[in-house]
Amino acid sequence: MHVISALADSTAPWPIRAADKGDSGRDNDGDGQVGIATKTRAKPKKPSQFKVLMLNDDYTPMEFVVMVLKRFFHMDLEQATRVMLHVHQKGVGVCGIFPYEIAETKVNQVMDFARQNQHPLQCTLEKA
Repeated sequence: MHVISALADSTAPWPIRAADKGDSGRDNDGDGQVGIATKTRAKPKKPSQFKVLMLNDDYTPMEFVVMVLKRFFHMDLEQATRVMLHVHQKGVGVCGIFPYEIAETKVNQVMDFARQNQHPLQCTLEKA
């Protein structure tokens, strides 16, 4: 038994054959080129992004809105204050942009937290 054929039986991912006498090791298709079979894969598509929007109301305290932005959107005090003031002045503001499942979860967390604290704060999402 040849060493090459012993390896082919146990470890190689494809069959290896020992060259026969008079065989140059090339395929017998006449062109003398060796090809590699490849499998192409479709590149995964990036998930659609959604904006989480906070809506202004006349009853939710500004401090509560800042706390929500810090807690659920991981903003620092300065950024949370800036977003809160934008919501207060313009009526709506973007809290962040996320894939759908994350955006939906954040909306639900904010709404539940506001309800638990008896505030009418509204949060929604829209496609970015």
